[in-house]
Amino acid sequence: MHDIVDLRSDTLTLPTPEMREAMARAEVGDDVWEEDPTVKRLEAMAAERLGKEAGLFVASGTMGNVVSVVSHTRAGQEVVLDLDSHIFNYEVAGAAVIGSVQMRPVKTARGFLSPEQVREAIRPENIHLPPTGLVCVENTHNRHGGTCCTPEEISAVAAVAHGASVPVHLDGARLFNAAVALRREAREFTRDVDSVTFCVSKGLAAPVGSVICGSAVFIARARRVRKMLGGGMRQAGVIAAAGIVSLERMVNRLAEDHANARTLAEGIARLPGLRVDLASVQTNIVIFAVERAGGAAGSTVATTDLVKGCAARKVKIHAIGPTSIRCVTHKDVDAEDIGRTLDAFAEITRKW
Repeated sequence: MHDIVDLRSDTLTLPTPEMREAMARAEVGDDVWEEDPTVKRLEAMAAERLGKEAGLFVASGTMGNVVSVVSHTRAGQEVVLDLDSHIFNYEVAGAAVIGSVQMRPVKTARGFLSPEQVREAIRPENIHLPPTGLVCVENTHNRHGGTCCTPEEISAVAAVAHGASVPVHLDGARLFNAAVALRREAREFTRDVDSVTFCVSKGLAAPVGSVICGSAVFIARARRVRKMLGGGMRQAGVIAAAGIVSLERMVNRLAEDHANARTLAEGIARLPGLRVDLASVQTNIVIFAVERAGGAAGSTVATTDLVKGCAARKVKIHAIGPTSIRCVTHKDVDAEDIGRTLDAFAEITRKW
């Protein structure tokens, strides 16, 4: 049990002692000159794990996505993606600002584009229309509660896109959560996509960083875009060393986070005034609704009360909407912390 239970995000993990040791001992060089051996090792490890030719270490998942979108497209093209995707909602319109591309968000049932939706969204040749330059998918899906799509679903979407000569980018910020949850190799999810970004700084617990993987030609373009964005990090082996530990030590333990999230969700389902879709709890994210008698206004007040009441009990949770809360499990939350969180929820909701 920890003094404070922080369920706001898995970005809040602290580096392990092994990571700190690796960072202190990291062999470094100038990465802009491609002379940092630790960065190069992380990039090669990531590419091998995902079945790609090359990798590129970047500062964040957001940087990884914008670098990938800009590297795939040219100004005036359109990007097809899910309406609830992270790229569309949480990345400050970076691809539109930097890449001068238009987003074409498509409403989906589960956060995952179907082949039919991609087929309908790809633009025909017409002087009035922006040509489709890229299709983006997300796995696991943040706004849909950490849900997973299978390698076969990704391959089916990629087949349609590639049939129209359109590349596919996978926002795999939590890709290894999907791999562990579905008991599949990570490279199965990336087999048919042209690029993928994954974070070492979320459930894998490194303090900073993400890796883009793709073909050698694509990564060469991406390296140039990264430099344009100010992402040349010089002696970045100091932080890349933690990412190596992430890939070597932290992947399989993600199953613990998933088990804790399931326990949390099942506990929430038994409490009055709270509603959770247990079928959506597949990995380490639990999104639940606050439903208080008196309608939406009452639920909004109750959501605020729940967040504040938990904070007073040293449990931090995050409201992602007027009546919606997201909790994310990670290595710094254990089974006792989950029990303490459910006790706090029960004590607060009992008064409603």
